[in-house]
Amino acid sequence: MLSTALAIAPVFLMILGGYALRRGGFPSTEFWNLNDRLVYWVLMPALFFHQISTADLTGAPLGPFAAVLWGGFLAATLFGWASGRAAGYAPPLASTVMQASGRFNTFIGLAIAGALFGPEGLALAVLGAALLVPVVNITMVTAMTLMLTDASGGLARHVLRDLLRNPLIVSIALGAVANLSGLGGLPVIDDTAALLGAAALPVMLLSVGANLKLRGLTASAGPLAIAAMGKLAVFPAATLALIVVFAPGMVPAQIALIYAALPTGVAAYTLARAMGGDAPTMAAIITIQTLLSFFTIPLTLAIGGWTLSP
Repeated sequence: MLSTALAIAPVFLMILGGYALRRGGFPSTEFWNLNDRLVYWVLMPALFFHQISTADLTGAPLGPFAAVLWGGFLAATLFGWASGRAAGYAPPLASTVMQASGRFNTFIGLAIAGALFGPEGLALAVLGAALLVPVVNITMVTAMTLMLTDASGGLARHVLRDLLRNPLIVSIALGAVANLSGLGGLPVIDDTAALLGAAALPVMLLSVGANLKLRGLTASAGPLAIAAMGKLAVFPAATLALIVVFAPGMVPAQIALIYAALPTGVAAYTLARAMGGDAPTMAAIITIQTLLSFFTIPLTLAIGGWTLSP
């Protein structure tokens, strides 16, 4: 556990560095707002496109890997949905608890996978994101539309519109097309995507820290506790159980556990605000889970290592 914590410590130091820079006003608030857009619309799509278009998909354990990733996500999401209903929360708060139990910060996961397993781990984590991101977005948008709006006649259109506007999903699709058509690794195009992608991880870690808000958070303890239980306990436990069943291999198993242990991502706040969820509570959940994950991610990976070691 100590060696894992030391290996991923630079990831969290970068996050804290982003928080300190923004709270110190350097270089400006406008810079960080624009930086978020740069990461989301340019750097991360470039990283996804480069990694997926050049990946060796024939040798990847896609079936077991996908089953573990999807199963863990669905278990945590169902836990959040059922807990919100059992607690009698109003739809905006219930949808927020559900989101916070199942969504995860992909950016942190990619950085940790690269720190622990090098280029192989980063490539596998990108593949995991390619498997998860569309499923997560379809599930969350569909569920929140049913919970928060009148979906009669417009559900499919609403979900499709959200998918087509998501630059990560678009880059995943383009990368897969390039890979399967044999066009992956084209000169100039792939070199440009690789350069942009290389900048993605450090810049997005600073952005994660810059988006943390420790002052003025307002949320009751119940939703915070349920969301933390779903995301940081149920998701990892379900994932570990599925790893034992499907046996995707040691490195894919560790990548799956990284995704399971991640805190809720900023995209959950954006979706809550856009669709009528409880955005202030989501902001508090994201901050609390990110801080807790400093300790729970090494613990989860250590438990996974002990459980899966021969």
